[in-house]
Amino acid sequence: MPMGSDKLYSGSADGSVRVWDGNSGKCVDVIKMGGKIGCMITHDKWVFVGISKSVEAWNIQTGMKLSLQGPSGLVCSMTIKDEMLFAGMADGRIMAWKFPAKEINSELVAILAGHDRHVISLAVSATRLYSGSLDKTIRVWDLKNLQCVQTLSEHKAAVTSVLCWDQKLLSCSLDKTVKVWAASESGSLQLMHTHSEEHGLRTLFGMHRPGKTPVLLCSLHKSSRVRLLDLPSFEEMGTLSSKTEVKTIELAQGGPSRLLFTGDGAGELKVWMWAPQGEESPTPALP
Repeated sequence: MPMGSDKLYSGSADGSVRVWDGNSGKCVDVIKMGGKIGCMITHDKWVFVGISKSVEAWNIQTGMKLSLQGPSGLVCSMTIKDEMLFAGMADGRIMAWKFPAKEINSELVAILAGHDRHVISLAVSATRLYSGSLDKTIRVWDLKNLQCVQTLSEHKAAVTSVLCWDQKLLSCSLDKTVKVWAASESGSLQLMHTHSEEHGLRTLFGMHRPGKTPVLLCSLHKSSRVRLLDLPSFEEMGTLSSKTEVKTIELAQGGPSRLLFTGDGAGELKVWMWAPQGEESPTPALP
């Protein structure tokens, strides 16, 4: 849901982007992308869709469209920091474009090489870019020179999600753990805590609760459940259920407040609203 918009945009492996009215829940437009969608993000007034061999972007306010060329395969993850768009690729590379681009087809600024399998999650802090990969590692990149400054190899299976939280880095993996990393005196990341689950983990998403501690949402791999965990205690607060494994979790940016969205492998989108104070977990807002 782009900033200032009442429309929800969803991307699917079926190759379509659907636009939903945030008030009625009705689908108002379907955009065919011509191939599988690997990822999608919004930033300000822009929607970015990662497909095979390109990132397609459009401005919902002006209608301006951009096609960012350079990828040789599927774009698996994206994030934006300041004026730089980063995209994680299926071949293990991370591509960077200057954004907003002045030309319809913007040239690459840099290619970050190091991973040897899909880069499926990206996160940024004030000075670092973090990348999680199917190669079981997390790489830490300096945003000033775009060089890799550290590789974290403690996970025993694919790293499926990375998340910045309160000067720390959280990561999850198919090895059934969530790991918490913090900077040492030297500035390098060190493992501070490991939380174990009975399933592998697919996606992490964090959100703040006014007057309360933050909550971490953890989508379980090969399960239809999303666990809600209190931070920093990791005590379970509740569970969200879907038809199949939840692939993505997002919070409304510009529409109605307190709305949370989940999308699963069956193609179902669910809209949740955070319960009134005193209740512990979100409740469905729309059927």
